[in-house]
Amino acid sequence: MIRLPASEETTISSRTAIEVFGSTFQNPILLAAGTAGFGREVAGLIDVGRLGGIITKAVSPEPREGNTPPRVAEFSGGMLNSVGLANPGLDRVVEHEIPWLERNLGSARAVFNVVGSVFDDYVTVVTRLGAEDAVTAFELNVSCPNTDRGGEEFGADPSVLAELVRRCCEVTDKAVIPKLAPDLDGIAARVQAASEAGAAGFSVVNTIPGSTYGKSFEAGTDGLFKSRLGSGPGGVSGPPLLALGLSAVAKVSAETSLPIIGIGGIREPNDVVAYLEAGASLVAVGTAALADPRVPTELAEWWDRPG
Repeated sequence: MIRLPASEETTISSRTAIEVFGSTFQNPILLAAGTAGFGREVAGLIDVGRLGGIITKAVSPEPREGNTPPRVAEFSGGMLNSVGLANPGLDRVVEHEIPWLERNLGSARAVFNVVGSVFDDYVTVVTRLGAEDAVTAFELNVSCPNTDRGGEEFGADPSVLAELVRRCCEVTDKAVIPKLAPDLDGIAARVQAASEAGAAGFSVVNTIPGSTYGKSFEAGTDGLFKSRLGSGPGGVSGPPLLALGLSAVAKVSAETSLPIIGIGGIREPNDVVAYLEAGASLVAVGTAALADPRVPTELAEWWDRPG
């Protein structure tokens, strides 16, 4: 449960609905990509329709099994994950997840996270999902390896990022939102390139690389220390990302007037306020919701309280 000491309580002068990405979000609280599936996975625990929206787990043209388990490991103060963008594939999403969202999302909005290995993968997903009324916008995971460029991430080169954004914008009139990695040195160039290519805004930030090790009790390992994740390294999320996320949002906000979704380490109202003050229009809660699924709806209720 969220408890904010009175001495630290922060208020916002105007707690209203947020008009961004061509839509109205009833509050700024979203569920971050990969932490709540397509919403149905947490529907028995929280009222998803009470939130500003949900950013879905990744969608690719074909189903992906994801990385070798274990895929998640906690460490002191945070979490490491290496899910591998596991998802049921585009056909299953259209046939199974879209109808559920139409029935159950209420006033909340659905932003679909999109992944791929080549440009055409993203374009295929955006083209088909763009025809669905349940889809408000697209978040492009540009940390995926581009197989046409030897595995370089789509977001690593501003010109490649711009090409990806441009091609997605050509096939939809819905908002296209690149999700940027927390590379503060190169983030300004990426923002400029993506903005000029038609991006409607940005999600800031993605996870940072990390590893964690533990004593193995598997047969034949002799108790040696090994990675606690099945695929080796992973992405760091949770409280360790808060300061980095705020810094990145402030930097992006200084480069563009486009709306920003702030992501990283959000657990309590003060964190939401900090991101909004840094320049975000919306925020996405991830790891905190995995630890306590009630956190996002409690933040939404806090937003609606007077004062």
